[in-house]
Amino acid sequence: MMRFRLLPRWGLAAGVAGCLVAGLATPALAKPATSVSYPPGASATRYAGLAFETCSAPSLASMQAWSASPYRAIGVYVGGVNRTCAQPELTPAWVAAVAGLGWRLLPIYKGLQAPCGGKPTDQKIIPAEAAAEGTAAADDASASASAVGLIQGSAIYYDVEPYSTTDTACRAAVLTFLSAWTTRLHRLGYASGVYENLTFGALDLTSSYFSSSYARPDALWIARWDGNQSLAGWPGIPDTRWAAHQRAKQYRGDVQETYGGVTMTIDDDNLDAPVGTTAYRYAVTSTGPLNARSGPGTSYPVVKTYQPGATVAVACQAPGSAVASTKVWDKLTDGSYVTDYYISTPSKTGYSTPITRCRYPYQVSPATTLSERAGPGRSYPVTGGLPSGALAWVVCQQTGSRVANTRVWDKISYRHWVSDNYVATPSKTGFSKPAPRC
Repeated sequence: MMRFRLLPRWGLAAGVAGCLVAGLATPALAKPATSVSYPPGASATRYAGLAFETCSAPSLASMQAWSASPYRAIGVYVGGVNRTCAQPELTPAWVAAVAGLGWRLLPIYKGLQAPCGGKPTDQKIIPAEAAAEGTAAADDASASASAVGLIQGSAIYYDVEPYSTTDTACRAAVLTFLSAWTTRLHRLGYASGVYENLTFGALDLTSSYFSSSYARPDALWIARWDGNQSLAGWPGIPDTRWAAHQRAKQYRGDVQETYGGVTMTIDDDNLDAPVGTTAYRYAVTSTGPLNARSGPGTSYPVVKTYQPGATVAVACQAPGSAVASTKVWDKLTDGSYVTDYYISTPSKTGYSTPITRCRYPYQVSPATTLSERAGPGRSYPVTGGLPSGALAWVVCQQTGSRVANTRVWDKISYRHWVSDNYVATPSKTGFSKPAPRC
């Protein structure tokens, strides 16, 4: 990510306005694990596989041709004062069309750079204003992502170009900026990612991983052009950090590849990380009014009705009570749910590609490994563990055995539950919206 085009600098006004291993006390949920305020219609998306980026978003025809490639995700520069190249293709219509082809989108924001890094022509972080500038960057990035059709729950990655890591004042400015970036994105309902060179930046994030002075990003995307796609064994970064679908690697850059007769100059990436979330539009197929409910099941209250033929925007799909041949429910972008049986998605019995599953990732907060259990209580057998700072990808919540001040347990997958006491959800005593009850 080393191609630049200078844009006008924006001002600061927008941003300044389980059981666990025995003996651990209830953690404070401030830094480094800050909570995320997901709104009702939000959902996160994770992608595992190969991805690429180009200077400008390719044409829709090029994306169609590259369906023959091994890539299924693309990095797109949604904004930033030092954003790379013009983006004439990057519109809501392009995002919807590309997502409809099955592509996942990786939003990148190329903003202010380190005072001791980037290019001389780059606009730089002012150390004394680093926190306010990081907040303003998150405000602008979220607005930019929303403007092209990415919904809350998306991850947005801040592009930090190499800088002098031996300059302690510069290092502190970058970490302060990125901490404010993460904190503000979380308050706005987005996951936070950071892209940095492995040697010139990423190791600083690693050294501050447990720091009480800095909020920790949810995902780390490193640049190391060694041709190795591995997401483990990164020199200087233990595998226990950013360990739960939180890693990406740019392993090769500035290469030409051709698929479907279309040649592009790209950077190559391997991901197992949160990416952008897009909503998909479908029609109501019922013969009469379709009830939209407050949760994924017929026992939830009706909050709205849709007439036959109406178009709805589906943010994600979740399990719920059975209706005819399916237990799948579609969560709409207003946070309400409709049974998938009466929506024109491809499947009437299961989940439909490319719609994402409804998930809400939060960091686990204790300093040691959090036990995952087969059910919502400490009497269930241990089925895994999440290291400190790993993401608990919450699917739903349920009452279980008490841990500290809460009986809430978070289901993260089949037979994998963790006590909500040790997850950075908004509530430490009750259920946290928008996750439904299991």
